[in-house]
Amino acid sequence: MDELTGLLDGPRARGAFLLRTLLEPPWSIRVEDEAPLSLTAVVRGEAYMACEGAEPVRLGPGDVAVVRWNGPYTVADDPASPTRAVIDADQKCHTLYGEPLWETMSLGVRTWGDGEHASTEMLVGTYLVEGEVSRRLLDVLPPLAHVPADSWDTPLPSMLAEEIGRDEPGQEVVLDRLLDLLLIGALRAWFARERSTAPAWYRARTDPVVGRALRLLHADPGRAWTVAGLAAECGASRAALARRFTALVGEAPVAYLTGLRLAIAADLLRDSDATLGSIARKVGYSTPFALSSAFKRAYGVSPTGHRARAAGR
Repeated sequence: MDELTGLLDGPRARGAFLLRTLLEPPWSIRVEDEAPLSLTAVVRGEAYMACEGAEPVRLGPGDVAVVRWNGPYTVADDPASPTRAVIDADQKCHTLYGEPLWETMSLGVRTWGDGEHASTEMLVGTYLVEGEVSRRLLDVLPPLAHVPADSWDTPLPSMLAEEIGRDEPGQEVVLDRLLDLLLIGALRAWFARERSTAPAWYRARTDPVVGRALRLLHADPGRAWTVAGLAAECGASRAALARRFTALVGEAPVAYLTGLRLAIAADLLRDSDATLGSIARKVGYSTPFALSSAFKRAYGVSPTGHRARAAGR
């Protein structure tokens, strides 16, 4: 398991909001859903997307935008087009005056807009829950990451477009997995672009020593790792690994491992009914008390409090 796989393998889409949107200019949609993460893929036509206060980004056919922004943003055929619809925190659509639009513009299963022959077609996928492991990855993204069609070769947008309007047994799971694949593919393409600012740990994956250390930590975070033991596995001295890891990743091996373990624990607390003791053992803590103390230092809340808060959301 490599480090990107490790970060994306835990939290996955579960009942994500997915919609095929068909619009005829002029149109402009203001999104105020405060979702932790959204993807927009343009199938045909074009769209301009802008987080509030930022310059608009043009999306053409095949382009994907990953939106990591908890404030309002706009998607429009033209930046000058007046707002036609507002998406609120419940994924409900209405006019600026509060008049509901969903039923009047519904075009069938997960399809909404002006009609099948509209000049603009977009696919929208929204993650409604944020995971701690994925946050470590997604926090390095800009508010809007634009992945042009010519920067990657993938059939995923077409596959999602084909599946999104179907209403068959298990379809929600199929769509969740396709959305996950589209996210992973888009992130890999975005990080691979020369002008993008990939996180230090992502760039470090190509280093023969540090890359192997990262893969080992992500493959078995619950192991009783020491810097010396990790260095031996990587064919380096303890001092050389510590120095090289810190220089390339931006934090020491032990600090990186601690953050990874606590992020995994946070996800397990949120997504399972496992006991604190079993979670502690899984992520490498000898006792529930040791995990609880470290968790509270990092997150400002006890594991029990974190679980209760997640259940409330």
